Amino acid sequence: MDFSELFQNFSELTVTGLTMGAIYALVALGYTLVYGVLRLINFAHSEVFMVGTFAAMFTWQAMGFDQNHSPAGILLSSGVLIVGLIAAVAASSGTAVLVELAAYRPLRRRNAPPLAFLISAIGASYVIMEIVGIYTDRAPYGMPETVSNKVLFHVLGADITAVQIVIVVGALLMMFGLDRFINKTRMGRGVRAVAQDPDAAALMGVNKNRIIGLVFLLGGVMAGAAAVFWNIRYGYTKFNVGFLLGIKAFTAAVLGGIGNLRGALLGGLLLGVVENYASALFGSNFRDLVAFIALIALLMFRPTGILGESLGRARA
Repeated sequence: MDFSELFQNFSELTVTGLTMGAIYALVALGYTLVYGVLRLINFAHSEVFMVGTFAAMFTWQAMGFDQNHSPAGILLSSGVLIVGLIAAVAASSGTAVLVELAAYRPLRRRNAPPLAFLISAIGASYVIMEIVGIYTDRAPYGMPETVSNKVLFHVLGADITAVQIVIVVGALLMMFGLDRFINKTRMGRGVRAVAQDPDAAALMGVNKNRIIGLVFLLGGVMAGAAAVFWNIRYGYTKFNVGFLLGIKAFTAAVLGGIGNLRGALLGGLLLGVVENYASALFGSNFRDLVAFIALIALLMFRPTGILGESLGRARA
């Protein structure tokens, strides 16, 4: 173990870890929303994220920008970024709703067992991934630079870039907005009611199918935003880009407390930081391994995760 590497770069590792953790957290929100309402692990959510990365990229290409041609100037770059964000959110949310309609709703109508939902989720994941893989020849695609990666200032020795600020601040704002929506709006109360007792909610006039569709839609919106943040952070996408990230986002959701919105935020940020610290201590090859070991260790002592509160009991 190289403690000197960790201590010398502690601030830098923390900042970059929080940046990646913010992306994990946004994707984890999709897992935790669906689980909180349906008690279903939507393994196709990683492909919902992947579709968003390609939607933003194709939109930017249609505007004449790619890895070799980036927009010049703050105003143009900001406009291109916003257009890409809208495209990614629309594509990811549409894909999420389509998955619910095609893969899960028919099973709910037939009162299928939980195993059928799990198999359907895995099948939907591979179908989406293979369709995109065939269409894109399974090749990686580069991105234009819509946000400058130049260092803006330093905090405790850590370089702070515009990319990091956009990702962390943007993710926190979206998470705050989702939390307010779930806890303060009428439709949010419907989500919590269905999560707590779907039969009682139906007796009170709540449309269960509409609420479930809303949950998938909201998860897709979060995944679409995460997709754009991934694009500007790593500058590429591929047909299987969501596979490992999806597993880590699910890990983050479990780490914070599956079915808990604020737990997904905490779990995502914590996982990103732990991964970075582990890579400094043990080397980059152990980055993924240590993250999952940390999850197993936590669940041995607290199976419900750090916060461990279900969506149905969530309060502001």
